[in-house]
Amino acid sequence: MTSSHDRTVDADFVALPLHELADAALTTATAAGAAHADLRVHRIRTQTLRLRDGSVQSSVDSTELGLAVRVIVDGTWGFASHAALDTTVVRETVHRAVEVARALRSLNRDPVVLADEPVYTDATWVSDYEVDPFTVSTADKVGVLADYSERLQAADGVDHVSASAMLVKEQTFYADTAGSRITQQRVRVHPEFEATTVDSAAGTFETMRTVAPPVGRGWEYLTTTEAGWDWADELAQIPEWLAEKVKAPSVSAGPTDLVIDPTNLWLTIHESIGHATEYDRAIGYEAAYAGTSFATPDQLGTLRYGTPIMHVTADRTQRHGLSSIGYDDDGVAAQQWDLIREGTLVGYQLDRVFAPRLGLTRSNGCSYADSAHHVPIQRMANVSLQPDPADDTSTAELISKVENGIYIVGDKSWSIDMQRYNFQFTGQRFFQITNGQLTGQLRDVAYQATTTDFWGSMEAVGGESTWRLGGAFNCGKAQPGQVAAVSHGCPSALFRGVNVLNTRSEGGA
Repeated sequence: MTSSHDRTVDADFVALPLHELADAALTTATAAGAAHADLRVHRIRTQTLRLRDGSVQSSVDSTELGLAVRVIVDGTWGFASHAALDTTVVRETVHRAVEVARALRSLNRDPVVLADEPVYTDATWVSDYEVDPFTVSTADKVGVLADYSERLQAADGVDHVSASAMLVKEQTFYADTAGSRITQQRVRVHPEFEATTVDSAAGTFETMRTVAPPVGRGWEYLTTTEAGWDWADELAQIPEWLAEKVKAPSVSAGPTDLVIDPTNLWLTIHESIGHATEYDRAIGYEAAYAGTSFATPDQLGTLRYGTPIMHVTADRTQRHGLSSIGYDDDGVAAQQWDLIREGTLVGYQLDRVFAPRLGLTRSNGCSYADSAHHVPIQRMANVSLQPDPADDTSTAELISKVENGIYIVGDKSWSIDMQRYNFQFTGQRFFQITNGQLTGQLRDVAYQATTTDFWGSMEAVGGESTWRLGGAFNCGKAQPGQVAAVSHGCPSALFRGVNVLNTRSEGGA
């Protein structure tokens, strides 16, 4: 598998002694008695820029480079890593990994069995982007952020503006004893702008943030509308939305019809479906960090997750998806598959260890480590709600079906229990719907439900034209903690009778 364009992995990464390290690691592991071994060389470069009122607050660059070795000895994993890319060091690292496996053998009740996977010799994959953000000068990047900040701050009623951009380039080389050798590179960007208005007399303030998602694109995302977002349009409207929000009435709590925009619904998908269908959570293996899952394997094929129009896929091939990759950290080729079909739970996210435990012959490619110094674990694919396949229903048409309700745009705070079942979400903008029309903003809105009640109240989904990718850079899991970037696509959707809370009243104000 190769990337679908002519972009290549950076020459300075390819020039590292990748194959020499692989040869040394894998021959040493085999000689030491490993039934399986793999080497991963992982380099991740990150730049974070932050501005306040157009002035730079911080500019932080970091690069982490290292190698990781995994072995299976007597049915038990062993892992070790090192920062130095040296053949002597990698042999020593292999021996440490073997020692770890042998030390843990007496504690291991379930011998490791890996699902089969084809061998990929000399495979290369590069994500889909136009402008590598690390080829753009910091001064030019700050200039774009400052320009957008100034547009916001020039508007009446905007007292302060915060701007940020997080830019990441991640490169990996994977080799295993089966014969796979895979080199990959992906780029992702996360820009954000927030306007603040201050009422000095009352001692209060209010904010409004852009809802542009982080994406698997390059610097072009901030400079061209063709790259997926019209920054000029959103920045021009935020001051007006912010001024309206300050004067908006507080919401009345109670069962309410909701039309939820993709810029908000992606996060509900992430928390109530994405995490709930991670197989390691569903079997209780991953329980220490944010709990397990109500969607247990005994309910596979029978659990009514939502209404029959609910079709949710997991996809590691989604164009510009944050979790998209050519091959995972088990050397498994990226795939797309169903998690929920016609409202019923039909699948999970898996790696090569967990696939056989579910009775499957192949992993669906969900192994990832965020560093050379962390062991790969089962991580989330791009989990997405599919649009109406038969009718390209617009968001406006969904709104027209509501007599009295709320249209929700943008994510903000959230809370969900350890079983991924009881939750509460807020947003950036809330618009009253009266007789099928938007009639001004509301404040202090949150919606609360159980996962199955919420998705069971979904009456309609928008068409392809309403489908958008949302996502986050900072999905957390495991101990020691790891973070992963993941996208979630969805259309606008209509939900009936969802419980709406007044956050001001809930907070005792």
